[in-house]
Amino acid sequence: MTPAPTTFISYSWDDDSHKAWVRDLASRLRSDGVNVVLDQWHTAPGDQLPAFMEKAIRENQFVLVVCTPGYKRRSDERTGGVGYEGDTITGEVATKQNHRKFIPVLRSGKWAAAAPSWVAGKYFVDLRGESYSETRYADLVATLHGERPQAPPLGRRTTGNVATAIAAPSESSRSTELAEPLKITGIIADRVTTPRMDGSRGSALYEVPFRLSRRPPSGWDDFFVQSWDQPPRFGQMHRSGIASVEGDVIWLRGTTLEEVERYHRETLKLVVEEANKRYEEWHREREARRHAEAERERLHRESVQDAARRISFD
Repeated sequence: MTPAPTTFISYSWDDDSHKAWVRDLASRLRSDGVNVVLDQWHTAPGDQLPAFMEKAIRENQFVLVVCTPGYKRRSDERTGGVGYEGDTITGEVATKQNHRKFIPVLRSGKWAAAAPSWVAGKYFVDLRGESYSETRYADLVATLHGERPQAPPLGRRTTGNVATAIAAPSESSRSTELAEPLKITGIIADRVTTPRMDGSRGSALYEVPFRLSRRPPSGWDDFFVQSWDQPPRFGQMHRSGIASVEGDVIWLRGTTLEEVERYHRETLKLVVEEANKRYEEWHREREARRHAEAERERLHRESVQDAARRISFD
């Protein structure tokens, strides 16, 4: 049996609700087979905290770095336990080059405002929102268990006219470019979730799904989420970090139908239009690059054929 991956969580004690969120995340990860080490469980009065942190960072397979503006401030200023952990982490990365051991998790704020300088360029897991993305959480669990999708086996190159194949866009790529713009067709009422209403922060909020006119092409969802987090224009009650796309469904995780009706409806329409625009621009640029590469390949092949005809060994 494969041993459970071991993981230490580095975070700042921003407030009681944040400590509770980290504890809930740690509990969920443990229920999903990840052996989490957390100061709230593994330290007691009288312990040497610097020694605990250093040992936890050194001996665990992974370190989750829960990024918030408070964490960034303490880390960059090297204050408190977060500052000590930052020194220990950067020292280990410098000596062992084990960058994938340290996984940033964005909990609140914009990435630039929440990421310490030593993780700023890293691939992070976005778990913002009162109800964070299940897809992104699953991505985190798969990473910790070493179960991320792998590239298929490398095959042998087939012969043929490469230039022609590249120059002629497939029917699917042409249809993607020329398809009708995506739009929201309505709310999926029977999949709206129920609020917890237990008195805790955000317990009155719930998840609302919206049906798209069709399944978006690969990459459109990223443009949508980016546009939602930083929309060209938005009104009151806008919450970054609560939007995701799964198949042909947009989810707002952490809102109400009243908010959708009063505030989010127009922003959603605007953001879908923005995602359509950005995707089309990206698609056109990609096709232009493909055609340019095809032309370069064609000219090179013609040059090779001409040279081969000229060079004689008679």
